[in-house]
Amino acid sequence: MKSYILKRLALTLCILFSVSSFVFFLIHLVPGDPVDLILGEQALSADRVAFRQALHLDLPLGSQFLHFFKGLFSGNLGQSLFEHRSVTQLLWERYPATLELAIIAMVFAIFISLIFGIMAAVRQGSLWDRGSMLGSLAGISIPHFCLGPLLVILFSIKLDLLPISGRKDFLGFVLPAITLGSGMAALLTRMIRSSLLEVLKEDFVRTARAKGVSEWRVILKHALRVAFNPVISVLGLQFGAVLAGAIVTEKIFAWPGVGSLLVQSIERRDYPVVQGCILTIAITYSLVNLATDLIYQKLDPRIHLGEQR
Repeated sequence: MKSYILKRLALTLCILFSVSSFVFFLIHLVPGDPVDLILGEQALSADRVAFRQALHLDLPLGSQFLHFFKGLFSGNLGQSLFEHRSVTQLLWERYPATLELAIIAMVFAIFISLIFGIMAAVRQGSLWDRGSMLGSLAGISIPHFCLGPLLVILFSIKLDLLPISGRKDFLGFVLPAITLGSGMAALLTRMIRSSLLEVLKEDFVRTARAKGVSEWRVILKHALRVAFNPVISVLGLQFGAVLAGAIVTEKIFAWPGVGSLLVQSIERRDYPVVQGCILTIAITYSLVNLATDLIYQKLDPRIHLGEQR
């Protein structure tokens, strides 16, 4: 177990180095100069040169890259070009909002998928089954940038039931969580249905039924525990999809998280903040995948972590 965790952490460091390098060079290829955006095109040439030197933007790209990683290894992500505050401080303020939204979206997706997935498997071929599969197909097909505005128009503008933005109370989480979790709920519903249908054909399920165990007890206590194992292995990957979708969702609902900060920083060519946001998302994704593997092994001891991938 310890050797596996150490190998995964070493692999995570390699991934983070690759991601950071890719983002660093990619963001510098985006057209536009942050100096022009900060000082304006009417600024004097001397001011522009001095400001560029202060931001180390006068250095060759390779030197800027080394300067970035020197700060990264010392725990310094740099300073925002616009906010004049440390990137770490900005991320510390924004990250809880993104994490809250992602967790609530995942809880919503798991809750919905369990209800519809179990009912679809138990009533295979029924109207409920067909409706669940049709709904899951729609959930997978509709992108966040379409679903979010539609929900706002219906529940916030037409019906005036839910706030458009803000996280002051639980109602503010409803529309962003549904928007962010709908795709995951649709995918998990189909997975739970297919996995449960296979498990219900196993010998231990027939044995439990032969002993007189009630049908719902067989499904919920015996079959679902086994059927949910493959779903857990996908949750880690889906968490990465949730973080990626949060970028669009936070922009739609003016959510004060890392996603909206990332979009804002890209628009302003705020290189240090963009790199810090991407690095934070990559670290979260890697740690969640590691935790998912460990939980999966605990639920199914037959799996040996060193051999499962």
